[in-house]
Amino acid sequence: MVSSVSDALAKIECTGEERAFVQRFTVPYEFPVYFTRDLFSEGNQILAESIERSGSGSRRRTIFFIDEGLVREMPDLKRRIAAYAAAHADAMELVGPPELVPGGEQCKNDPALVERLQRLLVSYKMDRHAYVVGIGGGALLDLIGYVAATTHRGIRHIRVPTTVLAQNDSGVGVKNGVNAFGFKNMLGTFVPPAAVINDSAFIDVLPGRDKRAGMAEAVKVALIRDGAFFDWLEEKAEALALFTSEPLDRLIRHCALLHMRQISGGGDPFERGSGRPLDFGHWSAHKLEALSNYDLRHGEAVAIGVAIDTRYSVLAGLMPPGGDERVRALLERLGFNLWHPSCDMRNDAGKRLLLAGLEEFREHLGGQLTITLLNDLGISVDVHEMDHALIDEAIEWLRPQDGN
Repeated sequence: MVSSVSDALAKIECTGEERAFVQRFTVPYEFPVYFTRDLFSEGNQILAESIERSGSGSRRRTIFFIDEGLVREMPDLKRRIAAYAAAHADAMELVGPPELVPGGEQCKNDPALVERLQRLLVSYKMDRHAYVVGIGGGALLDLIGYVAATTHRGIRHIRVPTTVLAQNDSGVGVKNGVNAFGFKNMLGTFVPPAAVINDSAFIDVLPGRDKRAGMAEAVKVALIRDGAFFDWLEEKAEALALFTSEPLDRLIRHCALLHMRQISGGGDPFERGSGRPLDFGHWSAHKLEALSNYDLRHGEAVAIGVAIDTRYSVLAGLMPPGGDERVRALLERLGFNLWHPSCDMRNDAGKRLLLAGLEEFREHLGGQLTITLLNDLGISVDVHEMDHALIDEAIEWLRPQDGN
């Protein structure tokens, strides 16, 4: 017999009765996602207010970790952070100078770096009321979130995403992680940030290739959740390909809001189940990244993966013909190259290595294979198996006509 704790207390002295006590509690999660410009202008209150949200009224020990590539583009960033902290000393106590950390996917591959950063937090006596602020792309935010979440069983962290991909997708999520044992994000946590602050000034200095890569996630989320947004992306494709500020800002905001809505309303924010709508196109994207030795940016691999799975949806009879052509045309108009030599890498038996990404994706999810495909533009459907011959056909559809 299963009873609540309160019902069970009256029976605690009884003998000969089976006992199973159910512990039940709810922990609400809430954090703000800001869109601003010039975050470290002394008159911008957002970061200080984010730290003060805890409501204790005391200054919080704070440390900043910055993607070192960003400092090359914004060499005065460390000075501006120090000046901001001094101007808002009533909210934060800067425990030391901002720490520079290598960015990009490689930063998630180094266990020694994880331990060094954890030791640094301990040496600065950062407790669970302190704040860790990560400033950089998605990989750096994954790393810093993991370091914060695993030190003192969880130090509050604030994300300041600096790429299109991080501002419109990963930065607003609840996952942190590092790569281990040859697998992407094998070690990690589901710990929401205390705040996410998107500063459009960082996008201004972002290389064009990285601006474009982040647009793939906007196409992805439009395809699974918002057909009208897909229409808008088609309408603005040329302006977006030129990185025009107004439509790019709107793309980032709308894409972030769609991701937020899926996380909060999809019923599985900590991914206990097998379905992952936001991973549309990702079973192949993750494998393509690895096969290319990360020559492909994550967003570039996602663009290829989205095109493959859209074409597969048509070949499998799930989606009306024509939608696949629109998706490929949009991605190409945005400037994506939808073919990479890793698409055609094969084993000794002649089988595409990319197909192994399906089983690796299932292992990462656990349980039954669940792949998100499309019924139409803006309407997704989950399937539990994929035909390898149709996948091969979908990949061949992307091969350039000259064969290269």
